[in-house]
Amino acid sequence: MGKIISISNQKGGVGKTTTAVNLCASLAVAEKRVLLLDLDPQGNASSGVGAEPREGTSYEFLLGNASLTACVQNTRVPYMDVLPADRRLAGAEIELVGQQRREHFLKRALADHRNRYEFVLIDTPPSLGLLTLNALTAADSVLIPIQCEYYALEGLSQLLSTIQLVQRNLNRELQLEGVLLTMYDKRLRLSNQVADEAVDFFGSVVYQTRIPRNVRLSEAPSFGQPILLYDVECLGAQSYLSLAQEIVAGSGAAARREG
Repeated sequence: MGKIISISNQKGGVGKTTTAVNLCASLAVAEKRVLLLDLDPQGNASSGVGAEPREGTSYEFLLGNASLTACVQNTRVPYMDVLPADRRLAGAEIELVGQQRREHFLKRALADHRNRYEFVLIDTPPSLGLLTLNALTAADSVLIPIQCEYYALEGLSQLLSTIQLVQRNLNRELQLEGVLLTMYDKRLRLSNQVADEAVDFFGSVVYQTRIPRNVRLSEAPSFGQPILLYDVECLGAQSYLSLAQEIVAGSGAAARREG
């Protein structure tokens, strides 16, 4: 059975989409069958892998109006598919408000497809609204990116409270997959200070891999390519390959707790 990981943080600009795209591609390079599920109405993960606009999107899939087969697209990376999003997804929040068990729509939609992929990575919007709640309810675990900048840990208490709320009321099996430090520069005192604070706060759930500030990582989305296609030798690409190895090796938070 495949593993569903929600990549979530209600703060914008922390590297959620960059992580979703490039971690998916790195897992695919390891010959893991993966699906990148874009649940952000901005659709940046979709454009970041060169997905072509068409009628079938995560909006139709979420609301049960289209099958996964009708919506999913292949990417240029073998073993990697994408379920794209567009601005219509923003309307899903409004449409879900009046529905019963509105937080469970994505879980129901994915129920029959868990064996199709080894990993499903969900790119969530920078908010704690119904789309993110659907992702957390459907997921086995949540991966939290944190940028190594001022106020990095600010607001995380709200996210952790939401995760605990989901665990109590919507998804008892939800676990913390891990905390990923992004935009890290080992030469800067601030980056090292934030990294130390994250380790003090989260302990062993912080990944050993740290994603550096990297110009090539910033350039790749404008070419509609994961970093592995754009520049596989750059430090950003090598960091995401290392992160994928950690996850495949079972070094997420759950595995570490069991050990």
